[in-house]
Amino acid sequence: MPIGRQDPSSSRIWPSGGVHLWPSGGTSPGHAHPRGHLVYAARGVLSVHTEDGTSIVPANRVAWTPAGFTHYHRAHGHTDMRIVFLPAALARLVPSRPAVFTASGLAREILLALTGPGDHDRAADARLRRVLVDQLQEAREQPLHLPEPRDDRLRAIARVLYEKPGDTTPLAELGRAIGASARTLSRLFHDELGMTFYQWRTQLRVYHALVLLADDHDTAHVAHACGWANPSHFIAAFTAVVGTTPGRHRTAQRVKVAQ
Repeated sequence: MPIGRQDPSSSRIWPSGGVHLWPSGGTSPGHAHPRGHLVYAARGVLSVHTEDGTSIVPANRVAWTPAGFTHYHRAHGHTDMRIVFLPAALARLVPSRPAVFTASGLAREILLALTGPGDHDRAADARLRRVLVDQLQEAREQPLHLPEPRDDRLRAIARVLYEKPGDTTPLAELGRAIGASARTLSRLFHDELGMTFYQWRTQLRVYHALVLLADDHDTAHVAHACGWANPSHFIAAFTAVVGTTPGRHRTAQRVKVAQ
């Protein structure tokens, strides 16, 4: 994947966090941090890639990457990425693996306050970080983390669908192309990824839909590109995963851009 360079003037970094303004398609090099960190997209959509898989971060989510995990970020649409590092005492209160959480209204305001311009009072920021972690502990983890297959047979299927998320080929037919039965592949998806093939494919399609919506494609085009013949079925699946309709999601993104 090409790595997009970032204009240093569009970044502000300090010990407890920072801001990165990314052009659409901007991608960071792979890197790791000695402290775990939260990322939030104040505008646009982010994806956070680790060896465990991909976390998708639209405006109503916050992603957690623990300390030491090699990762990179990619922006979909012009993206305002906010970063908050957590001290070890607070990091112990959240998962030891990458995760995505619902960002409550209070959590979003805290993330923006911790990464906003101006002078920051260390004691006040420490209190805000504690409240933020409390909010994450109360929030349900959201299914916007796409696990990365490790088995060679699953990886072969994943490559097909990464290239063509709208591919509707049944699992049995995909399996014949790589010499594995649908039963074997179903077992591998369950044992290795903790979900069915169709659940994983839906996650992938919704991820791709978020990318297309960030590039301002309309709902009908996105539904077709992601493999749904009926836009209403796409809207239902998208809403079940993201928590809002594609139309409302696009409207929210436009409001943020206007601001």
